[in-house]
Amino acid sequence: MTLPVFAAVMFAAFLHASWNAMIKLGASKLAGMVILTLVQGAMGLAVALTRPWPEAEVWPWIAASAVCHATYNGFLALAYEQGDLSRVYPIARGAAPMAVLVVSALFLADALEPVAVAGVLVLGLGILGMARGALGSGESRRLIPYALGAAMGTAGYTLVDGLGARLSGDPVAYVGWLFVASALLFPPVALATGGRGLLRVGPRVWGQGALAAATSYGAYAIAVWAMTLAPIALVSALRETSILFAVLIGWAAFGDRMDRGKAVSAGLIVAGVALTRF
Repeated sequence: MTLPVFAAVMFAAFLHASWNAMIKLGASKLAGMVILTLVQGAMGLAVALTRPWPEAEVWPWIAASAVCHATYNGFLALAYEQGDLSRVYPIARGAAPMAVLVVSALFLADALEPVAVAGVLVLGLGILGMARGALGSGESRRLIPYALGAAMGTAGYTLVDGLGARLSGDPVAYVGWLFVASALLFPPVALATGGRGLLRVGPRVWGQGALAAATSYGAYAIAVWAMTLAPIALVSALRETSILFAVLIGWAAFGDRMDRGKAVSAGLIVAGVALTRF
């Protein structure tokens, strides 16, 4: 992985933690996620219409990714209704790199050096350390299955989009049509389960959702672009440094507790990132 790609993925990680903090801040997490998806869809359509039309073989990948993103968005919103940013985010993001690494090693052609594999594993250990206090923290235990559901959605769309963007040859158009497809899928499902009153919110909530959408769009566009230039599992693992950013945001902005376990886990994450650079 070259230094510019590394720096871009790190910036995308910060953006990802930031938009999650915006969703957590809202009174209704599901409403915020629906607004985010709708705004992303509009942004994606504006970008996609400036690009060549994708080939027929790309559309199944876009459809599959939309399903994975809808799964991720729904479970993440439910998890944030139950727990803190610094607790939910590590669990939701933590299981994904491990799943991606296993699938990449078994079924894909991406080759990882042993030190990079070690980096992914150390990073995963730090992530698990971040999440281990969920059961004893007094938070709702329902956040755990919801966060794990979000993690499975993350693993799914990471693999699908890495391969789909490579097949398309145009990651900008791919991401644009992906968000259009997500906007057509997730909001109707959310409105059917949460009720039509879900979007009866004030201008501030819409503005917050729109800002989160722009931040999320930029973060994921960078990540998909990086996956066309570097191994998917390595990009996926490096993106999970967003957990460190999320913990710091949770501590500074939301008053989440910062104990020794979180500090040690943060150190493991930094060490894992360093190993992935060799």
